[in-house]
Amino acid sequence: MFAGKVLLITGGTGSFGNAVLRRFLDTEVKEIRVFSRDEKKQEDMRIELNNPKVKFYIGDVRNCESLNFAMNGVDLIFHAAALKQVPSCEFYPMEAVRTNILGAENVLNAGLAHGVERVIVLSTDKAVYPINAMGMSKALMEKLMVAKARTMDSNRKTVLCGTRYGNVMASRGSVIPLFVKQIKEGRPLTVTDPNMTRFLMSLDDAVDLVTYAFQNGNQGDIFVQKAPASTIGDLAGAIKEIFNSTTEIKIIGTRHGEKLYETLLTREELAKAEDLAGYYRIVPDDRDLNYNKYFTEGARQLSLLEDYNSHNTQRLTVQEVKDKLLKLDYIQQELVS
Repeated sequence: MFAGKVLLITGGTGSFGNAVLRRFLDTEVKEIRVFSRDEKKQEDMRIELNNPKVKFYIGDVRNCESLNFAMNGVDLIFHAAALKQVPSCEFYPMEAVRTNILGAENVLNAGLAHGVERVIVLSTDKAVYPINAMGMSKALMEKLMVAKARTMDSNRKTVLCGTRYGNVMASRGSVIPLFVKQIKEGRPLTVTDPNMTRFLMSLDDAVDLVTYAFQNGNQGDIFVQKAPASTIGDLAGAIKEIFNSTTEIKIIGTRHGEKLYETLLTREELAKAEDLAGYYRIVPDDRDLNYNKYFTEGARQLSLLEDYNSHNTQRLTVQEVKDKLLKLDYIQQELVS
C-alpha cells in the first residue's frame, strides 16, 4: 500500500518519528516529508541520510498555514509531534493543550482538507485514566480523532485512526539514557519508586504498530500493542548488571504527575476490543446523543474485567529486561563508547 505514496511525518526529527522514517525508507514509498520545528535536527538528518526521497519542512503543528503548505500531494500522515515530558506539561499545561490538542486538530483538519488517505495519530498509555496534563491532552486528542471519524460522511476517503503506546525504550527523554549517563558519570541511579511498573517496547515494536495501523485501520480505530512490563527497580538493576556497575540506587520519590503503573486499555475498552494476536483494536464508540437508552442497557461483563495495565501484564525478570536492553542499538553503542 506504500508504493508510490507520499508520507508526511510530523515531529519527524524526534526519536519516534525518526524511527518511522527509517523504516519507511526501505519501502517503495515515493517521498517522505519530515515536518518539525527543529532546523538543526533537520539539517543533521539531511546530511546523514543524503537521500532525495526525504524532504524537510520547517513548521509547527500549531500553525495551520505551515501544515497546509506541507500537505500538498500527501497520501499518508503519521502525527508524532507532541509535548511529551510529564513535568514540563504539568508546569505549562496550556502549552500541552496548544500542541497536543489544538495542534492535533490542525493536522486532522489539514489531512481532511487535502484528501489524505490515512492519518495515524500517536497516543500514549498516559492518556488512559490520566492524572497529568500530558496524559489529559493526549486523551482529548484521542477523543478529537474519534469524534471526527464518527461524523465522517461516507464520501470522505480519509481514514482517521490512532496508536497507543507504552514506554518506548531509549527514546528521547526516557529513563534508560538517564540511568546510563548516571552510571558513566559515577553518580547514583535516581529511582522514583522501585515498585513502579512500566510497559517496555522497542522502537521497532512501536514502528511495527504504526505499519499495522496504516494497513489495517478502519475509521476511528485505536490500536494497542500487547507489551511486557518491568518494575523501575528491576530496570535499574538490569542496567547496572549490563554495565558492571556498583553504583548505588537512590530512591527520590514519585515526580509530578506520575502513576504507580500505566494502563493501555480500560476495562470498558477491553470489553469491546478486538483481540488481534499481538494487538488490540479499540473500535470507536458509535453511540449517538440519544443518551436515554444507555441508562437502561448496561454491560454485565464490565464488572468482571480488569484493565490491561503494567501491573497485570507479563512481568519481565531482571534477566529478561537485560535481554531486551541488549538488543537495543543505543545500549550496544554505549557499551563500546
